[in-house]
Parts: sequence; C-alpha cells; structure tokens
Amino acid sequence: MGKVGRDMFGDQLCRTAEEAGICTDYLLRDEKVHTTLAFVKTFPNGDRDFSFYRDPGADMMLTADELPMEALRDTRIFHFGTLSMTHPGVREATLRAIAAAKEAGAMISFDPNLRPPLWSSLEEAKEQISKGLECCDILKIADNEIEFMTGETDFDRGAAKLQAKYPGIRILNVTAGADGSICYYGEKRVFVPAFRLGGTIETTGAGDTFCACVLGFALENGIDGLDEDSLRRMLRFANAAAYLVTTKKGAIRSMPEREQVTELLANN
Repeated sequence: MGKVGRDMFGDQLCRTAEEAGICTDYLLRDEKVHTTLAFVKTFPNGDRDFSFYRDPGADMMLTADELPMEALRDTRIFHFGTLSMTHPGVREATLRAIAAAKEAGAMISFDPNLRPPLWSSLEEAKEQISKGLECCDILKIADNEIEFMTGETDFDRGAAKLQAKYPGIRILNVTAGADGSICYYGEKRVFVPAFRLGGTIETTGAGDTFCACVLGFALENGIDGLDEDSLRRMLRFANAAAYLVTTKKGAIRSMPEREQVTELLANN
C-alpha cells in the first residue's frame, strides 16, 4: 500500500513489483508529484549510504481516506516502517491502517528503518519510532537503531529496556549485519551467527529479506508458545536468505526463492 508518481520511475517500480509477483492493487499513482528516488552508494565492505530526492515525493502524498480498508480488515500481518511516518498526511494514513489491521486481529510488524536525512530532526524520528514500538507484535531492529532508541551498545541491555517499556512486543529481533541476529522472546534469548561464505557485493535489501522471512515463519507457525529450537530455525532461515541477497546487486530482484534458501541451509 503506497503511492508513486505517474512518471517513468513509478512505471519501473510497478513493473518490477509485478514481475516479482508482488500485488500492486493498492499502489496508487500521483498525477502531480514525482516518485521518490533513493540513491545508494556502496562501500568496499558492502555497507551503503543513502541520498533521497523526496521533498515532496509521491509516497508522502498517501492520505488516510485513500486506504483500502477492506484489504486491511482481511490481512493477517500488517508490516510498516517509519518512512511512511516522516510527514503528517502519510503518518495519519499509516496510523489509521495500523489501527484497522489491529482491530481485525492482524499481527503488527514494525521495522524502524531509520534514515536520518528524511527527518526534520532526530527527536521527531525517535518520537515516531516510539509510536511504532507501542503497537507492534513483531519487531525487527538494527544494531544502530537499538542504540539510537535506548542508548545501549549492549544488545541484551537494549532489548531489556525495549521489552520493559513496550511489553506488547512478542518477538524482538536484533540484526547486527555480519555478526548475525538475536531473538528475544519473553525470557528466551537465541543468537544465530550470520552466514559468512564470501561473495558479498552489497547489503541493500538484507534487512528487508530477513524481516520477510520472519513474517513467513509467523504466518506458518504463529507467535505463541515458541521454543528455542523454533526461534533458532527462524533466525537461521532468515540469516541465510539475507546472505543470499548480499551476493547480488539490487534488492527486490535479488531476493531468493524458498528453495534457494533451503539448499543453502542443507549444504551448510
């Protein structure tokens, strides 16, 4: 659910999504405002930096009255990030969508996806991330984001602070790039190292792929009564998929099929 411009970039994004099998029924087109552009600079170690052309961008133009409420009431998981919370209009749309999905009994998934250049101030970013943390059942948070929100560089202490302040979070996953990922689930703590098999080109899309795998796990297994073995399987699959994304250029088209991930797991 979102909005792109009626321009060549919007056309390209729609076409790419459809080729990847992504439903675009709820992707709207703005007649006046151009598609937001994100330029990614890749460093030798695979990390990256972002530069945005967005003030305004079509994604900011989505309004609450444009939401497909029937689809929201029929969803099992609603996933969102803060790129749709940086400005008042699209923020209202995001919060209304969350409320509608939550009322219908959907699981709520949140990835802060902090991009400082898109915010008027980091204090506002922290305030809006807090709103996301208040309403989510499943959280994917990166190492820099947990430090940003808690002031802790120690993941265990940072996660404990988040669990205490936001008790509604059922699955709290911390991603630490090449160091792996940690799941905090109630009193349980499960760590799974990253796959370091070489061939990394860039890391764009790795976090989104990790998150998507976790949501796939939640759809298949639910989020109640999970044991450590289940959580370990969840992280291992997500780590493997995220690794595969880093071995190719781009994000959407480089996301692996399930069979590719299971093959990697079987051989490692």
